[in-house]
Amino acid sequence: MHMNDNCTVILPTYDEEANIGKMIDCLRKLYPDFHIIVMDDNSTDSTKQIVEDIMKKDEKVRIITRDVNDRGLSASIFQGIMETNTEFFINMDSDFQHPLSALKGIYEKLEKGSDLVVGVRRDRTALSSFSRWVGSWAAHMLAVFTLKMHGKKTTKDVMSGLFGGKTELFQNVIREFHSNFEMRGFKALFDLMKYAPDHIDISEEMFEFGERQGGKSKISTNIVFSILRQCDGWGRFLARLGSKLKS
Repeated sequence: MHMNDNCTVILPTYDEEANIGKMIDCLRKLYPDFHIIVMDDNSTDSTKQIVEDIMKKDEKVRIITRDVNDRGLSASIFQGIMETNTEFFINMDSDFQHPLSALKGIYEKLEKGSDLVVGVRRDRTALSSFSRWVGSWAAHMLAVFTLKMHGKKTTKDVMSGLFGGKTELFQNVIREFHSNFEMRGFKALFDLMKYAPDHIDISEEMFEFGERQGGKSKISTNIVFSILRQCDGWGRFLARLGSKLKS
């Protein structure tokens, strides 16, 4: 598929040796013109070596090993956006839960003028446990409520990890508001939408959420507390209360 070389795919990684090589290979076959940045959060396996070997043959692939004292999925994504040198970026998981075919629609909507394109999971109940679906739904509703309180636009899937945007716009958002972000959080899109300009053009791209193909999931109960901390003062209060009850 021929596209311009004005888009960078951001792949946050931590111990993804089972997936990262295949992921980059599949991306390159489908989107030969896209740039790829692997934001590695100090993996303890061979993730870094696999990517460095690919870099010897592919000049459009980069890996950035992050500061060991600044770990976190959201922090990786924010830094990845700041490291992007192309007009657009698309952030996605590196474990194949996000279908590579969805990038085509996201890119095309960005090309047509959207400021932000959010990948919306079509059926979150089909591939998750009931408790995980309830947690995802509750987190989404809290995020939507918070965004509306801030006078911001919302989307059907604020918790999505698949999204693309105009690089310069969101680099400016990160520069101005990074001190307010939940850097050790897991839902970077929520913070970006919370602090983006009020009237940005948001589009959506529906996709089928897949199963992780290899390695272990990093999901934990800490995600719930992290999302609460993103929901203003009342959310931070509930997060502190929940942490105390958990301990």
